[in-house]
Amino acid sequence: MSGHSKWANIKHRKGKQDAARGKAFTKLIREITVAAREGGGDEASNARLRSAVLAGKAVNLPAANIERAIKKGIGELDGESYEAAIYEGYGPGGVAMFVEVLTDNKNRTVSEVRHLFNKYNGSMAASGAVAWVFEQKGLIVVPKEGVEEEDLMMVALEMGAEDIVEEENTFEIFTPVADTDVVRKAVEEAGITIERSELTRIPQNSVEVEGKTAQQLLVLMEMLDDNDDVQRVYANFDISDEELAIFTA
Repeated sequence: MSGHSKWANIKHRKGKQDAARGKAFTKLIREITVAAREGGGDEASNARLRSAVLAGKAVNLPAANIERAIKKGIGELDGESYEAAIYEGYGPGGVAMFVEVLTDNKNRTVSEVRHLFNKYNGSMAASGAVAWVFEQKGLIVVPKEGVEEEDLMMVALEMGAEDIVEEENTFEIFTPVADTDVVRKAVEEAGITIERSELTRIPQNSVEVEGKTAQQLLVLMEMLDDNDDVQRVYANFDISDEELAIFTA
């Protein structure tokens, strides 16, 4: 296991999502606002907004907060204006890192991101330096409880899903970007609960890390993820379960 799945499991094991619920809410509200601004406030016709709202509901983001974020996005309420930006770099051990942000001050954010890379033995890189490593895919996450894998595969693969990966408590369905919504709808119509649906980036190769290098990398990932402006962090590292157990104990 490497990349996105590895980092998701690390956060889960450390209880990070519960401890940083406020930060998670902040990031989701920004995503909902920007999605509504760019594609309108109707979830039925705005797939990005629908995915963001679904992600918000999955972590119990209050409905009033969701509604207010949508209204800010479509201009019915005043609010901050956020811009999207992407920063690329290398972490400890030469691990490729791809950072997506939504910010109201690019100068501040790039300074903070650069500081974190430098502090934890990494370096920022020029645009395009590592983007090629990560392929964008649709990701649909389904809780395992009450779901038969064969039934899920029959529905998802028939509608264009490329792969289904079994994790500890979930099934992860990967799709081409264009087919994400079609697969999501088919899964829902089959009566299967969806935890979240989003676009993700999958590394095409991986770099093994261990020891001090692995520890520095995990801290860098965590510090980037803690930044309010950072929406998602992708990296192409691979780490053994034995090493992982040491850092998440």
